[in-house]
Amino acid sequence: MTPRVREILSWYGSDNPGTLTNLARLLNHGRIGGSGKLVILPVDQGFEHGAARSFAKNAGGYDPRYHIELAIESGCNAYAAPLGFIESVARDYAGEIPLILKINNSDTLFNPKSPISALTSGIEDALRLGCTGIGFTIYPGSSERKQMYEEFAYAAEAAKKAGLAVVLWAYPRGEQLSKAGETGIDVIAYAAQIACQLGAHIVKVKPPSSHIEQDAARKVYESEKIQVESMEQRIRHVVQASFNGRRIVIFSGGETKSTNELIDEVKQMAKGGGFGSIMGRNAFQRPKAESIELLHRVQDAFAGAH
Repeated sequence: MTPRVREILSWYGSDNPGTLTNLARLLNHGRIGGSGKLVILPVDQGFEHGAARSFAKNAGGYDPRYHIELAIESGCNAYAAPLGFIESVARDYAGEIPLILKINNSDTLFNPKSPISALTSGIEDALRLGCTGIGFTIYPGSSERKQMYEEFAYAAEAAKKAGLAVVLWAYPRGEQLSKAGETGIDVIAYAAQIACQLGAHIVKVKPPSSHIEQDAARKVYESEKIQVESMEQRIRHVVQASFNGRRIVIFSGGETKSTNELIDEVKQMAKGGGFGSIMGRNAFQRPKAESIELLHRVQDAFAGAH
C-alpha cells in the first residue's frame, strides 16, 4: 500500500471495507500499480459496434482470450468487458487481473435519437465471476436519462453493498446536443460532475474539445476566464469538476489515432491531472507486440506525471 493509494481511498469514506479493498486492487495492480493512476483495457466494442468493425482489423480479437491476455501481458490495472467475454475467460484466468463486468450495453443496429443501454447482467454475475467491480454507461443529454440514472442508482447501491467498485461511463448524447457538443468542454465537465453526484467511484469520460455547447455555460467560462485552449487545461477543468480531484476520473482513447497523436494526447491528459486512460480500439486493433508497446507508453506517461 503506497501513501498515494491510501490517500485516494480516504476520499471514499462512506464505502465498506470490501469496496475499499477492491478499489485498492485496481489501483495496486499492474505495471503502474501503486502510482494512483489507472490504465484499463475495455473490450465492449463487439457488442457496441459489431464483431467485424471491432475485430477484423486484428483477427485475433475475435477470440475473447486474446483481450484478457493482452491486458495481462501489458500490465494493465484491469480488464473490462460484457458478460459473454468475461464468462468465457474468468475460470482460466482467475485471479490474474482485476475484472470489471460491464452490466449494461447497447448496439448500433438501431440508432435512436435518445440512446439508452440495456441491462445485460447484474451484481450476482459480477460476484460469481470474481470481478472487482461493475461498469455502467449513462448518456447525459438523452431524453431517457431518468431511467438510466435510476437504473444506475439501484445497480450502484447493490454493488456497494456487495463490496464492489463502481465505474461509470458518462457519454453525453441526445437530440438537443450537437455532434461537437458531445465532447464540448462544458458538456464533458458537466457529465463528470453528474457521474460523481450519482456515486461512481471511477468516472470515465471522453477527452474534451475546446467547444462550448451551452450559451449559459459560455457566459461563465468567459466571465471567470476558465482556460480551455489546450488539452492540459481542459483535463484540469474536468478533474476540478470531479469533486476538485477527489474522485478518480479517467479518459477514453476515442477514435483510432496514430501512435504519435495518441501519445501526445495522453501526455497532455497526464499533465492536466487525469488519473489514467481506458483504451480499447486504439490498443487491441494493432498487432499484439505493438499494442503492448503502446499501452506501456501510455502507462509510463501517466505514472511519470506530477
